[in-house]
This record gives sequence, C-alpha cells and structure tokens, in this order.
Amino acid sequence: MPFVSVIIPVYNAESYIRRCVDSIMNQSFTDFELLLVNDGSKDNSLAICKEYAAIDNRVKIFDKENGGVASARQFGLNKAIGEYTIHADPDDWVEKDWLQELYNRAKETNADITVCDYYFDTEKSSTVFVQKPNEETRESFLDGMIHDKLLGALWNKLIRRDCLEKYSIDFVEGLNYCEDFLVCVKLLVNEDIKLAYTPKALYHYDQYSNNNSYTRRYNEKIHDYECRLLEILKDYLTEEHLNYRKYILAYNEFNNYTLSSKEFKQKYASTKDVLVNNAPLKLKPFLYLSSVGCYSVARSIYKVFQKLKNN
Repeated sequence: MPFVSVIIPVYNAESYIRRCVDSIMNQSFTDFELLLVNDGSKDNSLAICKEYAAIDNRVKIFDKENGGVASARQFGLNKAIGEYTIHADPDDWVEKDWLQELYNRAKETNADITVCDYYFDTEKSSTVFVQKPNEETRESFLDGMIHDKLLGALWNKLIRRDCLEKYSIDFVEGLNYCEDFLVCVKLLVNEDIKLAYTPKALYHYDQYSNNNSYTRRYNEKIHDYECRLLEILKDYLTEEHLNYRKYILAYNEFNNYTLSSKEFKQKYASTKDVLVNNAPLKLKPFLYLSSVGCYSVARSIYKVFQKLKNN
C-alpha cells in the first residue's frame, strides 16, 4: 500500500498537464500512487496520461464520462488506497518536497490534516500565501477558512484517508465550485480531527494557464453553486459562521450584478442586519441600501468609489 494517493481530475488539460504530472513524478518522496481521472476530455489529455502510465506503474489512469470536477475527485477518492490523500489540479504544479514535507509533519504530529503554504502565480509574479492559523487547531483553521483568511483547497492539505471514511465524507455530486471547501468543512467540524501546519510554500496555484477555470470568473452558474453551497453549509456551521457566509454570497451578488434591485431586496430585506454586521466598514452602507431596495443607487456610488481608489 502506498503512503500517499495523489488525485488529479483531468479535463481538456493537454496544454499544461505535463508540467503538473512531471512535478509530481519528480518528488523527493517516492512512495505514492498518482490517480489521473480523465473526466471526458475532448482533447489529447487521456493520451498524455497514458504515456506516463506506460513508463511508471505508480500512475493509474481512469477514464469516465464527463460529470464535473466533484465527480472526478470522488471517483479518484473511491479508487485511492494510500494511507493519506491529497489532490492537485492539472493547471498547477508542486515543489519537489511537496509530499515529503507534508508527510514528515503528519507523522511527527500524528495529524489527520496537514496544511502548507502556497504560491499564487501569475504571468508576472509569484506570491507566497501563508496558511498558518492563529492556533494550530482544527477550530482555528475552520474559523480562518470560513472568514476567507485561509484557503479551503485540498491541494495544500494532506489528509488521513480513514478520516474521510470514518465520517462518510464525500464530494457532493454536481457541486463543481467550492467542492473542496465543503469537504474541508465537513472534516474540520469534527472535534477529534487533529490539524498540523508546516510553514513552507509547496504548491503553485496557477492563475494564467487555464482561462476556463471557474475560480477566475464569476457568472450565473457560479452564483448557483454558491447558493447551493450555502444551503448545504446550514447542516454544518454555527450561526455565526453561517451568517458570514451569507454576507460573502450577498457581496458577490452585489459586486457582480447577479440580482436585480427587486430580487436583492426580496432576498435580504429581513436579514439586512446580518449583512451589515459582517461586512467591513466600507461596504456596510452599500449593502444596507441594496437590502432596502436601492441597489442601483448603491452600485453607482460604489463604482465611483472603486474608480477613485484605483486612481
């Protein structure tokens, strides 16, 4: 049994998947399996994956009909046999000691979830995002993640696989945005989960290679995913944490013209205090005005402030 199962969902990734897979195959830590789940790609992705499987028996290829990233991740998870699991995205890449550093820290602390920092890469820069919680506990990390101070991705988290089985944690079918965030929440709400942190940036989060990434554009489909996520989170979060996520959704709706003035008022008139209490000071008046039916006015003023800020 390999110590680590690395899962990559693959969809139309021919232009960048070699960079990702090469970085994993060149790891200093060698006792892993790499599960490449082809999610109905229409390009040459599957053929490229098969090239790696032909030269290294640690690489396992799975070809399935397109069902979205959540179903691809779950498919890989169902096939994984490692003591730990970790995910990677095909448009990203990793440092040589990605697995070694996380594995060493997990064993040293007996952690169920081990977290590292990451690089935020654009075409012009590479910035380190520190993922250290206020305290090295699952409660502290959950709080930071809910408040968007820490990232809810799975590619910087080595997770003990039997914890996923113990708590029957699966990806939600059809939730193809923030599907990893939800899995992290489902894990971190359990009191006996032990978390550890290693202060090293080991993963490169690419912001330029994949123009079709959901994380780089906001549209009606993403809005629908966010609404569905919020409904699911009601079963897991405290009222305080849930109210903050309501504010996040409302801000995205305000900032991206997702709702009309009438729709915004209908949705938030009765909970405007939740929005105002959770929003930063500069956003409070705009969200309040929107919740009482003055979205157009609030949005016009907000645009002026944004222009002044950018100038």
